[in-house]
Amino acid sequence: MPVLVASDLDRTLIYSAGALALTMPDARAPRLLCVEVHESRPLSFMTETAAGLLTELGDAAVFVPTTTRTRKQYQRINLPGPEPKYAICGNGGHLLVDGVSDPDWHARVTARLADECAPLAEIEDYLAATADPLWLRKQRNAEDLFAYLVVERELLPEEWVKELAAWAENRGWTVSLQGRKIYAVPKPLTKSAAMHEVARRTGAELTLAAGDSLLDADLLLAADRGWRPGHGELAETEFTAPGITALPERGVLAGERILREFLKASGGARPTANG
Repeated sequence: MPVLVASDLDRTLIYSAGALALTMPDARAPRLLCVEVHESRPLSFMTETAAGLLTELGDAAVFVPTTTRTRKQYQRINLPGPEPKYAICGNGGHLLVDGVSDPDWHARVTARLADECAPLAEIEDYLAATADPLWLRKQRNAEDLFAYLVVERELLPEEWVKELAAWAENRGWTVSLQGRKIYAVPKPLTKSAAMHEVARRTGAELTLAAGDSLLDADLLLAADRGWRPGHGELAETEFTAPGITALPERGVLAGERILREFLKASGGARPTANG
């Protein structure tokens, strides 16, 4: 039976220029491969070693990129290795099959959101009314699934985020702070549900997962084995559970370690000096 690997992308396998600071001083930085360009600017990177490992993984398992990004944002990424047949976008709102959103899956998800949580418009109105222009840079609607803000992190009041989380909790939504972005996402909108659907379609009996943020917690808990890097929301809260390994590596080197762990667990690893 195939092994299914569902991995978060941003700050798990790929890293923005800002997130590279998580790794090490410039003089010791590893060689990098750019995997995303937008408006003629390089945006996201992974190490050359990680690129090789991901190519191996694509041959050893069913690799499923699993992201909160919209479809358009995801399709800007050019990952090394075989083109994934499946990808999960919009935090589970879209299941891409050969690059196209499965309409039946999307319809099931949106019907559940309508039944179980407050409407997106209510959340957007609250964000617009309470966010301070001093630290707010952008407010965005992600394919009518959820909302997010781009903020100046150093100016963002911690208390405001806590108040938003409490307010959203009572309406069936969750709040996640990732780098310069604050996400407000309906609780039923999960990466894990989409992962289970791909496992059903592929017949996978072993599921592996990795992620760094609160929005990845359900994915890690739903997989047979999971890994989280030494940075991000989950590391900050010391999130752990049976079957989930907390790695010490941070930044792009965590991406390398996660890919090595995926390969080992899927039976495709080659011995290395680092084990």
